[in-house]
Amino acid sequence: MKKLFFLFCKLTKNQGFIKPEFSLRKLVKFFFIQKILRFNTKVSWPVHWSSTIVMPANIHPGSRCPGFSKWCHIDGRNGINIGTNTWIGPGVKIISMNHNINNYHQYIQTEPITIGDNCWLGADCIILPGVKLGNHTIVAAGAVVVKSFPEEDQIIAGNPARVVKKTTVYQQS
Repeated sequence: MKKLFFLFCKLTKNQGFIKPEFSLRKLVKFFFIQKILRFNTKVSWPVHWSSTIVMPANIHPGSRCPGFSKWCHIDGRNGINIGTNTWIGPGVKIISMNHNINNYHQYIQTEPITIGDNCWLGADCIILPGVKLGNHTIVAAGAVVVKSFPEEDQIIAGNPARVVKKTTVYQQS
């Protein structure tokens, strides 16, 4: 089993994203879907077949696998920086580039999206271009984040998102 695991890591050019706690069955399934069936083939970390990753070269994924949950859309054309231990729920949309409102064929260049360490993006939340989230920011399910929240230890929710609660400092395990 361990030989298969290390072979899989070598074949997928693993950059530390494949953890030993992932089941071998799940890893083989993701390898087959990404490398054989060619879904998200240019992404260097495991991605669920239903998720879409645009321009993975501009995404710095941190220590976890963005897009590992179902139905995520992560658009890195303008750049996305994700901190370590950031959890991304199913259906999350991270969109780093927007259209010009006077010419839909042109895109607006903004700062890359930056998500701090120890963050949690709840199911179906949306992060829009130029947003910066501080360390240990929890984005509630369904929230639409249109502006930056650089402070640490907070929960944001709503449409548009706002701070609803301050939390204690994140406890490393």
